Amino acid sequence: MLWRFSFFFALQLAGGALGGWLAGAWCAALGIALASWAGFAWESWRGLRVIHWLREDGALARAPVLHGLWGEAVERMRRLLRQRQQEAQASDARLQEFLAALQASPNGVLLLDAEGHIEWCNQTAAQHLGLDAERDLMQSIGNLLREPAFNAYYAGGDFSHDLLLPGRESTPSHPVKLSVHLHPYGDGRKLMLSRDVTALEQAEAMRRDFVANVSHEIRTPLTVLVGFIETLQTLQLPNAERARYLSLMAQQGARMHSVVQDLLTLSRLEGSPLPGRGDWSSVRALLVRCEEEARALSQLLTPEGSMPHRLAFPEDAQLRAAGDIAGSVPELHSALSNLISNAVRYTPPGGQITVQWQPLEGGGARFSVRDTGPGIAPEHIPRLTERFYRVDRSRSRETGGTGLGLAIVKHVLQRHGAQLDISSVLGQGSEFAVTFPASRLRVPRAAQA
Repeated sequence: MLWRFSFFFALQLAGGALGGWLAGAWCAALGIALASWAGFAWESWRGLRVIHWLREDGALARAPVLHGLWGEAVERMRRLLRQRQQEAQASDARLQEFLAALQASPNGVLLLDAEGHIEWCNQTAAQHLGLDAERDLMQSIGNLLREPAFNAYYAGGDFSHDLLLPGRESTPSHPVKLSVHLHPYGDGRKLMLSRDVTALEQAEAMRRDFVANVSHEIRTPLTVLVGFIETLQTLQLPNAERARYLSLMAQQGARMHSVVQDLLTLSRLEGSPLPGRGDWSSVRALLVRCEEEARALSQLLTPEGSMPHRLAFPEDAQLRAAGDIAGSVPELHSALSNLISNAVRYTPPGGQITVQWQPLEGGGARFSVRDTGPGIAPEHIPRLTERFYRVDRSRSRETGGTGLGLAIVKHVLQRHGAQLDISSVLGQGSEFAVTFPASRLRVPRAAQA
């Protein structure tokens, strides 16, 4: 500051001295005035350079190089602008991180302005609602989502609850359900969340069906039992009739017992830890036991004078080469025996049932049960492992089924890392195949060679 005043004063002295030397006192005053105006013009030009820089864009790279007061002012402005830029960059980085987090959310997120226009949406919301994240920006959500229920929900203004809507990818065979919820914020803006609740809706429907089926499966034989008990208590029946009633009561009691036992088995499978890989058992012993039970069941179900089932099991040498399998022996026996017994129950006497154990490349194995029964329609196959699902309810009860056998098989195989595949043709029979992973099998060295 002192230097600037000294420079200005020296300029005035130089102007006055030059004017006085040239033409006397009046010219000295004029020289001082001209020197003052020259100094003022110089400072004004420097200031205009600063103003022009700030008016242009304030870019740090184009800041004028000045000295003195204006140079210090420019330097302070550059520091302030640099600080503001750093703050803006940090703020933008945080915003991008926030948007990236919303983009990675499994739920759909839309930001709506006060008029209902889309300001931003993530890819999940675009997929749920059939939107284009770039094309549909600033479009009205009411024009893009034309469900009457949503329009009524949006116009009503009561956003205390969510709204269920069909998804854009919903089909009659695979319904998709979306949960949409609006949350007001800011000055009339709204946050819209969408969530795929198809699995939850299916689980709730399965729960309702399960409770209804359990009630029906237990109530029906219980009603029969109560009726027979009242009859025996109130009427004097002949011994033969009384014995017949007691036999029917025993059948209904056994049916209820089977349902309860299967339900307890499912509950135990769902709540117990996975079977370990250190308990090995012989595949041969497992299948020999299943064969004995299948032949006994076939004899029991074959009427007198009818041809029994034709059962074909792997040869003994093939079973010895199969080696050992790791897991829970009771669970594995239950699953494999269930598949074989189902084939026996649903195949008419004289039909062919073929059981195979085939090693696979990589160390795995394939267990299959093929029958020549009536077959299963394609629409029933995906639901066969559901609890209490029956293709033919009357036929299932005649054979003594509870509707839980294949559900138990599915859980057992999942616990052992195996996969169940079902194929069937109406009128030609069915095949139930189980693929076991190599980690669950141990083949003898001789068989490997």
